[in-house]
Amino acid sequence: MIKLENVSKTFEYKGKKVAAVKDVSLHINKGDIFGIIGFSGAGKSTLVRLVNLLEKPTSGEITVNDHPLNSISSRQLRQLRRKIGMIFQSFNLFNSRTVFGNVAYPLKLENWPKEEINRRVTELLRFVGLEDKADKYPEQLSGGQKQRVGIARALATSPDILLCDEATSALDPETTGEILNLLKKVNEEYKITILLITHEMNVIRSICNRVAVMENGRVIEEGEVYNVFSDPRENTTKNFISTVLNDRLSPHLIEKLKKKQPTKFYRIIFSGEATSEPILSEITSKHNIKFNIIYGSIHELQNQLFGNLIVEFLGDDPVVEVVLNELRMVLDVKEVELA
Repeated sequence: MIKLENVSKTFEYKGKKVAAVKDVSLHINKGDIFGIIGFSGAGKSTLVRLVNLLEKPTSGEITVNDHPLNSISSRQLRQLRRKIGMIFQSFNLFNSRTVFGNVAYPLKLENWPKEEINRRVTELLRFVGLEDKADKYPEQLSGGQKQRVGIARALATSPDILLCDEATSALDPETTGEILNLLKKVNEEYKITILLITHEMNVIRSICNRVAVMENGRVIEEGEVYNVFSDPRENTTKNFISTVLNDRLSPHLIEKLKKKQPTKFYRIIFSGEATSEPILSEITSKHNIKFNIIYGSIHELQNQLFGNLIVEFLGDDPVVEVVLNELRMVLDVKEVELA
């Protein structure tokens, strides 16, 4: 569906070359909701603009729907862009046009018959839940309603791909959830592949099946969302995930723990069927070892449960080591440094 092979993009700024995207390779499959996450300046927005050639790559190859963009003609590019919808953080609606007029705009550009425009726009407004707002103007709408109009407009020409550049950043948490559910519906009912740019890991957790983490123009980590959450490799990824799992101990608790008799703390990850089995209690009971849970949580990721515990074990060191070895045979167990 979308392939990027060793793609780089360099800009000239005040006489200097600035590398916004550096040697990125990604494969986005048909039907994916693929998230790209990174802090401001990571290069993610530039990357998404390369997919429809709003920006041209300095080097590398981009293929969309089996069309190599490097050698595509202007006419072919116009045709390809009809199959790529885009929604924006700032909505980008025409304030002088009604809701109906905004959604109808791309269809008028393609000279659709009036009857067909009326049918298609009515269908889309019903789909996004704004049938009763057809005659309203953007200034009369809430932020969430404006973004629903933006989604309807992006769907007007029946695209195969939807590019979402920080589509929920300007919205409150409740409205963000509603828009993410609508994007899920777009993916499921219209079978549209979604490439989603965000700096919020909760957005990735909510709807994406795959994710790439960007830093300083590079993709530093990529994979299935569940795998990335359960076993992050890079510090930036760990930091993003911590904002969702809220699994960092408070400074007050850390100081309190440091004052105790010296001990070690371990992070135990439960995934899949292990989340419903009493593995920890069974193994510690067998060896007569007690444990103290410092932190614990269970989250749902891609319809799977993901458990995260920070514990200390109370007992003789050799026996604790036996317990740890048995736990590591079935669970992910790592020692945690108190920072």
